[in-house]
Amino acid sequence: MDNKTTKAVFVNGGPRKKWNTFKMLESAMEGAREAGADVEMVNLYDIDFKGCKSCFACQLKEAKTDGVCAIRDDLRPVLERVREANVIVIGSPVYLSYPTGETRSFLERLVFPNFTYDIDEQGNRRRPINDKQTAMIFTMNIPEEAMEDWKYPTLLGTCEKQLRENFGHSETLYACNTYQFNDYSRYAMTMFKEEDKRKYRDGHWQSDLRNAYELGQRLVVKAQKQK
Repeated sequence: MDNKTTKAVFVNGGPRKKWNTFKMLESAMEGAREAGADVEMVNLYDIDFKGCKSCFACQLKEAKTDGVCAIRDDLRPVLERVREANVIVIGSPVYLSYPTGETRSFLERLVFPNFTYDIDEQGNRRRPINDKQTAMIFTMNIPEEAMEDWKYPTLLGTCEKQLRENFGHSETLYACNTYQFNDYSRYAMTMFKEEDKRKYRDGHWQSDLRNAYELGQRLVVKAQKQK
């Protein structure tokens, strides 16, 4: 088996390069590279695009879209490369309990052309044969113990569910209680103490990065076994 043919695309849905989400994706990408994949990072905030326009070109009978959104804009070449990928990892910070708007728009454009309302004789949806190893990485300000109160596993879990149902496999990695600023004294944020944030980061951040590294590595190994 030629492991070098395994392709992995990492999609950064956060606006701040070199910050938490980017660094988690970067670590996952390194794990994928170490496992033998050709890797690529895409920063959504560098691309001029919008979400699904509800044209339904991808849902036409005998559609020629082949799993790629029909809209021809700056995202189209990215989606074409993603179509050829064996591994897709999408990262986003959590804004107001949801992924960023850019992440949501990307997911619409990625998933819907690979989605179908067509069912077989038993009433099961005909999932396109487009198996990929996928994952979501979420970084967030709230601590892990608050996730259930804010319904994050349910709200954020819908992304994993859509990816799994349309590409065959997905999982989610969370990095909680992340360090938001280099200097907390500049911001009106008295509910947080920089000392507490720093202490948590010092005790957990390297572990978060390691988990991301292992995620990237694990997905590539699974993709290689599928070939």
